Amino acid sequence: MSLRHPDRLGGRAAVAGIGATEFSKDSGRSELSLAVEAVRAALDDAGLAPGDVDGLVTFTMDTNPEITVAQAAGIGELSFFSRVHYGGGAACATVQQAALAVAAGVAEVVVCYRAFNERSGRRFGSGVQRREPSAEGAALGWQLPFGLLTPASWVAMAAQRYLHSYGLTPEVFGHVAVTDRRYAATNPAAWFHGKPITLADHAASRWIAEPLRLLDCCQETDGGQAIVVTTPERARDLRHPPAVVLAAAQGAGRKQEAMTSFYRDGLTGLPEMGVVARQLWRTSGLRPADIDVGILYDHFTPFVLMQLEEFGFCGPGEGGEFVAADALPINTHGGQLGEAYLHGMNGIAEAVRQLRGSSVNQIPGAARVLVTAGTGVPTSGLVLGSDG
Repeated sequence: MSLRHPDRLGGRAAVAGIGATEFSKDSGRSELSLAVEAVRAALDDAGLAPGDVDGLVTFTMDTNPEITVAQAAGIGELSFFSRVHYGGGAACATVQQAALAVAAGVAEVVVCYRAFNERSGRRFGSGVQRREPSAEGAALGWQLPFGLLTPASWVAMAAQRYLHSYGLTPEVFGHVAVTDRRYAATNPAAWFHGKPITLADHAASRWIAEPLRLLDCCQETDGGQAIVVTTPERARDLRHPPAVVLAAAQGAGRKQEAMTSFYRDGLTGLPEMGVVARQLWRTSGLRPADIDVGILYDHFTPFVLMQLEEFGFCGPGEGGEFVAADALPINTHGGQLGEAYLHGMNGIAEAVRQLRGSSVNQIPGAARVLVTAGTGVPTSGLVLGSDG
């Protein structure tokens, strides 16, 4: 049973720094080098030194151990270090872990990071390869022998059911792709800078796993991103206005698997994100109408529509119309479809820029930003707000 009451974390931590490498298809350097570069950039953005850091948080499926990053970045002693599981579902949870440590006084400055050569090295989109036997992997034994070998094929099962249940066509997913690429086109850091697309382009792109087309699938990227979390009080004395953590949550649903939860009662929603949504709204005291910008995890377009529905921005089956109407600015950095695939960490950075007023696609008056992490897996989310 998930929580049924507000938690006490809201307002007790803030993001004070963000930093990234360039986003590329072939970085030409090690994943450790990318991680250290991103961490140092985030500390410089905050006006802090490596010696100020006493905590590090990252993902599993990462080749950059916390102690190794600490040593390479010139960070000294650590009083807190942590890793969060389930791939992209961990993104916002890294900030939650950092916020919990800061709020409890276990650490004062915690850096969250993610860095990989996901295009030139191991490609998640290539599917399951040489997997060691495990309890988690046993669930895949019900899918792999029948040809469901890649993330796109797993998501396609849910996407097909979504279209069937609501009488829609695959073109409805194109609204997400077009929106992301419109913002990416004006973002110099985006891989698809200067390359917007149309609905016709989306419809003409080749099938990957029906009903998913090429332009429904996120990129594979080399790069790194880091986020500095500290107390709101300390953040106020640093270089930029704090992005306050108003709420942070994790969620896993009933009959949850990692990308293959096909034995639930239905396939048209994302129960794990429903758990996150309820807790974010309870703790922040906000509702969909209070959100100025949505940074929604977009590894595959259908799950963006389902997230909007889980959070109550629109009714079931109405996500495509909601995006088409531009009812909420979404993924103003270009998302993982347009900017880069950094397991959602670059989305957190964009939320911070929106609150600072420094985004290249700035939404006037942005004061409350919803950020989500990977879907189809146990996941997480944040509501970040401007100070005061």
